[in-house]
Amino acid sequence: MIFGKVRGAVVCAAVLLVAACSAGPQAGPRGEDPSGDAGEPVNTSQPTGDAKTSPNVKKVAHMPRTAPLDGAMDWNTDLAFQGDYAYVGNFGGFSIYDISDPAKPKTVSQVDCPAEQNDVSIYGDLLILSIDEPRSDESCASTTKSQRWEGLRIFDVSDKKNPKYVSAVATDCGSHTHTMIPDGETLYVYVSSPGPEPESETCPPPHELLQVVEIPTKDPKSAKVVARPNFFPDRAETGAGCHDITAYPEKKLAAAACFGDGVLLDISDPVNPKVLQQIRDEENFQLWHSATFNNDATKVVFGDELGGGSAPTCDRDTPRTKGADAIYDLVNGRLERRGYFKIPREQEENENCVAHNGSLLPVPGKDIMVQSWYQGGVSIWDFTDSANAKEIGYFDPVPYDGVAGSWSAYYYNGYIYSSDIRGGLDVIEIDDPLTDPAKQVKMDDFNVQTQKSY
Repeated sequence: MIFGKVRGAVVCAAVLLVAACSAGPQAGPRGEDPSGDAGEPVNTSQPTGDAKTSPNVKKVAHMPRTAPLDGAMDWNTDLAFQGDYAYVGNFGGFSIYDISDPAKPKTVSQVDCPAEQNDVSIYGDLLILSIDEPRSDESCASTTKSQRWEGLRIFDVSDKKNPKYVSAVATDCGSHTHTMIPDGETLYVYVSSPGPEPESETCPPPHELLQVVEIPTKDPKSAKVVARPNFFPDRAETGAGCHDITAYPEKKLAAAACFGDGVLLDISDPVNPKVLQQIRDEENFQLWHSATFNNDATKVVFGDELGGGSAPTCDRDTPRTKGADAIYDLVNGRLERRGYFKIPREQEENENCVAHNGSLLPVPGKDIMVQSWYQGGVSIWDFTDSANAKEIGYFDPVPYDGVAGSWSAYYYNGYIYSSDIRGGLDVIEIDDPLTDPAKQVKMDDFNVQTQKSY
């Protein structure tokens, strides 16, 4: 999701959009809901009724947001997993849940550390947060009254009940998302962020495609930026950078969604990634948002976040190829587009709905994903036939007045976990012959931007 008038405008200009561009909801101070009109009371009413599901899908558990992470702008964001724990980012900080019994998750701890986006990843005892909001300083006590710092925050979560702040790394234009590439005792982190903003203290031009942060796992306090690869020098002054990068270290590949295009990267040398291919789809894609490899890295799914996350694009007036997924086959080292996928259920006119975060289900011999669609809910879909992708199950929450819905939906050890912006954490199960083999695959951890083979 893209926030902020200035940074969103930079993205729109750089992508040269044909259709009208929406930067998504502008985020205000903590506790202020930007979906309300200025000067009017904010509608904080909760939806009523029941979610709709396909016959093969059911919700098995729900963990609502709770204090201190339940304010109007304390939106749930991304997810990461390790062992019996789920880590959930939130504009107010992050939460750790015990999911040893997925049907009865328990809150272990919550950390009050506000900032957009607080996308989260986990590696060993280190938890990393993406901060894409200029703040007064790097601490959890920082405010937005001055705009001097943004980047990565690092925590020690060896004691799950008492996470400890360790250090921070300032990055140009902050960190909208980040991607981990482990290399022995060094953890390289690719920082993705939009920009530049000529008048900004934290985001001045030029702005490169990505920044590489080096985190020594035994000395995380010494983490620092070690490289700023300059892939497109003609674009540095105008932006716009990347939204999301998915690395597949085993295959020495990465796929980057860089707002106006998709990029295939060689990451044999993590500090010096090389562009293998750049692709565009100006007719259909507005905002290249995310990327997912299939298990054998012969395909890449790119998502288009048409409207920046706040627009209702799952309607009869929006073409099926817009705000959707595009499936590319990787043939002789080159990406070739084969087809598109979009959820088949029309959403109401006030429901923000567009392709967002998802992951593979580990089904041997099949290419199956679970994916969030904001108020479009959670979709499980099969792209084994790249040209004829189809949905095989769904969880569609009740409509909410304002920006809401599933931010991220990932499969982990037999269950789907959905981080709902306002609702909390949902645990969902699919029982289907196509997906049942995935239940036999057990993972020790899961970070969506760092793919591992199964």
